[in-house]
Amino acid sequence: MLKTIAAISTPPGEAAIAIVRLSGTNAAVIAGQIFTPFISGTSLNDLAGYRGILGKVYEGDTPVDEVVAFVYRAPKSYTGEDVVELCCHGGEYAAGKILRLLFEAGAIPAGPGEFTKRAYLNGKLDLTEAEAVMDLIGASGRSAMRAALAAKDGALGKKIGGLTARLTDWSAHIAAWCDYPEEDLIPVDPAQLAKSLREILSDMDDLLRGYDKGKIIRQGASVAILGRPNVGKSTLMNLLTGQDSSIVTHLPGTTRDVVTERINIGGIALNLLDTAGIRETDNLVEQEGVNRALAQLERADIILAVFDRSQPLKEDDIRLIGLLKDANVIAIANKTDLPPAQSEEEISGRFNQVVGLSAATGDGCEALEQAVLTALNLTGEDPASPLIANERQRLCLQESARSTQEALSAVESAQTLDAVGVCLDFALEALLSLTGERVSEAVVEQVFARFCVGK
Repeated sequence: MLKTIAAISTPPGEAAIAIVRLSGTNAAVIAGQIFTPFISGTSLNDLAGYRGILGKVYEGDTPVDEVVAFVYRAPKSYTGEDVVELCCHGGEYAAGKILRLLFEAGAIPAGPGEFTKRAYLNGKLDLTEAEAVMDLIGASGRSAMRAALAAKDGALGKKIGGLTARLTDWSAHIAAWCDYPEEDLIPVDPAQLAKSLREILSDMDDLLRGYDKGKIIRQGASVAILGRPNVGKSTLMNLLTGQDSSIVTHLPGTTRDVVTERINIGGIALNLLDTAGIRETDNLVEQEGVNRALAQLERADIILAVFDRSQPLKEDDIRLIGLLKDANVIAIANKTDLPPAQSEEEISGRFNQVVGLSAATGDGCEALEQAVLTALNLTGEDPASPLIANERQRLCLQESARSTQEALSAVESAQTLDAVGVCLDFALEALLSLTGERVSEAVVEQVFARFCVGK
């Protein structure tokens, strides 16, 4: 029997409330040793599930805090065990003191993610749903929240479960046909088997192709603002962030380092990087800033290349255009509030996406937001669709697809059904590892090590 664990489940610092959580067979008994309800004659251990009661936590005869205790009974709790949550006043002292008293009463400290780990071990969540809990906690945008919630509700698990069921049906059919040839069984039709394996592979490929999109939805995208000095990069940065993140002056070379801010566009988190103006310079400090700006060409998911349409293209503009030939670029023809000094073709003929914008007035911002979603290939994307959430899941699915392809090749080359069955078994093993139905203890420990204590 697992011991009863306890941890503070709310962040440190001052707040209205803090929550100290226990989980285990003796959760109510241990909490009851330090908690006394205001209603005389009642006991926390006798409280039914999904009930709360007001009382005080005591250290001996000394009151510590007034709290509300909530009891959840197994198996209808988050962890599948008896759970007690003591909601005390916020602040580090009260919650910390209550936690120490619970340890003295017999609880042990919870490890990282141990509450969710117990939910997984008790069959309340599969491994993809458990991993989605961490994504829910870390969600930084509307789309990331929807994607994580869909995964928590089993969107990916159900999709993988469907693939597993189809492979299992064929594996069982092949095994029965090979092991019991004397029985009156329906023969395995190679053409039908090959057709089904191709369909399964197509579904796997769709999931794998969506990995990069899913990664951007969950983690956000890196967007670097590049351009020669004084084209309006810092003004654009301030417009998008809604604050004076970058210094704006009429003097060239003001920005010397990479200024970073996090914003949301269309429900997607963007790590916005304002960089030094790209130009030839003898100033060593500015030169280092230019080098750091150019380094973003390799790192950023999108480049916002800013040009001043109120001036003719200059040599530094032409140099930048040459550097951007292999990048994912949105060209911004800035300063549309001023009379143009260049034709639209000078920019539009060089880039797939060009947005006219006035960083000073904000005109054109909506068009830029749409261009960003297009550049990220997220236009019309449903974040609630099944998405591969992390590298572990991707590798499992990739391994399953490889084995499924080997099974298909074996069928197409008229190899024995035994050989096909072995490939299908490997494919199934990888899928079951993805959902956690067959996974090593080391993998489980690695998954939950990323979690915060108390979740």
